[in-house]
Amino acid sequence: MKANNNIQDWIPAAFNNGWIYRQQLTEDDSQRTLISALFAKSKQATLQDWNCRLEQGQIKINNQFIHQDCALNNGDVIEWHRPPWREDAVPANWDLIFDNGDLLVINKPSGLPVIPGGGFLKHTLTELLKQKYKNESIPIPIHRLGRYTSGLLVCARKKSTRNKLSQIFRTMSNRNQTSFLKIYRALASINTALQKNKLVEVNTPIKRITHPLIGSVWGADQDTAYKISNKHSDKKLNAFSTVELLERRINSDLLKIIIRTGRPHQIRIHLSSLGSPLIGDPLYKGDKSINKSATPGEGGFHLHAHRLEQLPIYNEYLSFEAPPPKILLKENE
Repeated sequence: MKANNNIQDWIPAAFNNGWIYRQQLTEDDSQRTLISALFAKSKQATLQDWNCRLEQGQIKINNQFIHQDCALNNGDVIEWHRPPWREDAVPANWDLIFDNGDLLVINKPSGLPVIPGGGFLKHTLTELLKQKYKNESIPIPIHRLGRYTSGLLVCARKKSTRNKLSQIFRTMSNRNQTSFLKIYRALASINTALQKNKLVEVNTPIKRITHPLIGSVWGADQDTAYKISNKHSDKKLNAFSTVELLERRINSDLLKIIIRTGRPHQIRIHLSSLGSPLIGDPLYKGDKSINKSATPGEGGFHLHAHRLEQLPIYNEYLSFEAPPPKILLKENE
């Protein structure tokens, strides 16, 4: 089952209606003041940011607006009433590959976030699905692709189907598994160690590492290359990828990647650890380090979820394909 590449429409940049972020304090938080508790929970805001928000009347405790710092009690409910903010333009449509009334498989365009996060609230695939199918059962994604990763995304309307497929995607941890496969295309920096028709296994574990802008990011488990945070040191995840050189170009390698686990940013991290970072990836660099001034949601690279093979659905095995964008096609395709 294949998709067709259509001309892309865009949703223009626009302000949303704001959002309320809510948290209930624990016993540990009750030892802090309001500002220190907010700062401890935030990833990017500074103490000055929270003081300004407090002065501007954006913070509530137990449903009452607070305008100055104060002591907290266990069980207090804090709300940050974030004012509307501008969301960037995003692609408005996608190619439909399969829809049987329950399962929905689409070819997600690059640039469209799947779920809220990273400055996006309404300009997301989940919101667009709600709008498109508002008069019927709404398909919900059962896995994620990064904002700038294009290609196959599987959704389901029935909760039972989502639970079953989520389990399948989560348990792809057996490196010898030969049935269900997720196959990607990518454009990477030239790595002379790679040779055509020769598969390379990458099994570098992935774990949380410190990041000065957002607290932590997922990265390779290489203590010599990264400063490991004790807070996240127990979050190591096994990860297995297979990399194949499809085509060597003047300034890049066209790669095929099969992933047998679905870890956060797995392909970006594994290609970086292999010495074949994605061209245009602002975060994961070729020397196996991270760029401390970049964040995971920034784009500029070419990564495409090309095929899903032998996905078990309704007592049968289905395979899907989303044609790669032109830049990721082989010369003879």
